[in-house]
Amino acid sequence: MTFKNKVVIVTGAANGIGRGVALAYAEKGAKVVIADVKEEPGSQTVSELKQLGADVLFVKTDVRNEVDIISLMKRVQKTYGRIDIIINNAGKGLFKSLYEVTLEEWDDIIQTNLRSVFLCSREAAKYMRENEEGGSIVNMASTRAIMSEPNSEGYAATKGGIVALTHALAASLSEDHITVNAISPGWIHTGDYTQLTAIDHEQHLSKRVGKPDDIARACLYLTAKENDFITGINLIIDGGMTKKMIYEE
Repeated sequence: MTFKNKVVIVTGAANGIGRGVALAYAEKGAKVVIADVKEEPGSQTVSELKQLGADVLFVKTDVRNEVDIISLMKRVQKTYGRIDIIINNAGKGLFKSLYEVTLEEWDDIIQTNLRSVFLCSREAAKYMRENEEGGSIVNMASTRAIMSEPNSEGYAATKGGIVALTHALAASLSEDHITVNAISPGWIHTGDYTQLTAIDHEQHLSKRVGKPDDIARACLYLTAKENDFITGINLIIDGGMTKKMIYEE
């Protein structure tokens, strides 16, 4: 799998999983666009990637804003002349009693997590379909799309929506040779891994908590041209937790 000279946009790439994904593509020779609303950590990530010799661009982007998204795609096209891959990673959480969630909070998470995926995919696809070999889209969902804890309605709704939107987009964009897949991460630790406990690791069938690299490698796999037979799927990466039968003893 090679990504040399491929142009990859990663939303929400200033830190966390998005940062790990951006780093993985940079190491594979891609031209990486970091689209994030947070300028300071975004600039830090850009500096880190440039130290690796990567061709990287930061574009401040609020994915809730259609104008920002359209401007992002135009900027990338003007800078690099093409868009090959977009990783729709930007998102936020909302874990609050449904009795207390305000309409503004509900609308905000829908716009940030779900509407943004539709808008970014639509706008990127307008340029991808001009490529002879098409393009690839990966949408970051969650295992919370298929299982829940209390007080997670907004987050669950957006992630479930992303899974459904993914296979709909895969169907709609197939004629343009654009693959569309989702990844549903489980527990991916983005902080100090050494602070995790033995119990944290042992509860997983994999016997460890996930890392951003686990998701980054999946993004590489799903967007490699050799794997264009894979489209419309939701790849669960959770150390086996969604398959583990759990009863209180």
